[in-house]
Amino acid sequence: MTNPKTIIDIRDGKKVFGSFTALTDINLSIRQGEILTLLGPSGCGKTTLMRLIAGFETLTSGTISIDGNDCAGTPPERRPVNMVFQRYALFPHLDVFENVAFGLKVKGLPKSEVKERVNRMLNIVQLDNFANRYIDEISGGQSQRVALARALVNGPKVLLLDEPLAALDLKIRQHMLAEMKRIHAETGATFVYVTHDQDEAMILSDRVVLMEKGRIVQIDRPEDMYARPKSLFAAKFLGETNLFDATVSAVNGIGTTAVTTAGIPFLGAETQDRQVSERIIVSIRPESLSFQGGEAAQSAEGTVEDVVFIGSRSFYTVRLDDQSPVRIQVQRNGHLALPSVGDRTRIYWDSANVIMLPHA
Repeated sequence: MTNPKTIIDIRDGKKVFGSFTALTDINLSIRQGEILTLLGPSGCGKTTLMRLIAGFETLTSGTISIDGNDCAGTPPERRPVNMVFQRYALFPHLDVFENVAFGLKVKGLPKSEVKERVNRMLNIVQLDNFANRYIDEISGGQSQRVALARALVNGPKVLLLDEPLAALDLKIRQHMLAEMKRIHAETGATFVYVTHDQDEAMILSDRVVLMEKGRIVQIDRPEDMYARPKSLFAAKFLGETNLFDATVSAVNGIGTTAVTTAGIPFLGAETQDRQVSERIIVSIRPESLSFQGGEAAQSAEGTVEDVVFIGSRSFYTVRLDDQSPVRIQVQRNGHLALPSVGDRTRIYWDSANVIMLPHA
């Protein structure tokens, strides 16, 4: 299988506003047909990066090419991209059909072609029966689909989505994420999606670009970024984790051994060029800890301080004997004997789930 074509390529990108550096050292290749998410906290530069791709901002230095063409000096309307904003900017005086048709009519396309393309797009977003409704007569989720249809009907090679679900409630957001994956599969366009919501990024993306303070800190598939974060920031931002200050005590063929300041040893499966006496951070996800384990498992003792029930899952807080509190996620079933608050217990983990990170 051949490698996917690069549709957007950014090299050595930098953006400065006055004395403020919004983006620096941006090197990113976006593949044709993928859903790529720009993820990070507010102010990290993800929306600025998207606006640079769209042409609403220009690079201070570096290059952006789209479909092999350098975009320096190319205005937004001449780029093969379209953008869906958080506020959809739909026209309230036009019905759904006319909102979607607007861009095609501006281009002066024949009425028959406009009708065919709009009807096809309304079918893709499953709004065939709402063509004659006005925007104030449809729901927020339906309005979002109108905005998607209006952007996609022009046939852009890249669709840019700037937090398009932020105004929707949780249930509608979850439904729209599934809808966007379906629409993406049917249209074949490249989606570049901006969000600060880790769940949206995990559900939607083929790859995630994690950003912090104007820099890209990791590019990976969602499952790989979650399982193998490359920095403390990535481990903390993408999901919940337990963190321990530790010092490397040994590096050999079976992996790296590190010991916390309170004496708990952790064996990690990867060596990653660790050095003896190096300070690191050990990260273990709550679901990687258990109250049961075999002889080969690592373990520590502690006391249960709190239990939170969330449907089929329970979250336990256990204070280890070294005074470190850890969170454990347990999938509840009737066959597993679980401790109660105040009980002494032992927790177990496997070396494959021990993540060793550079010390902050």
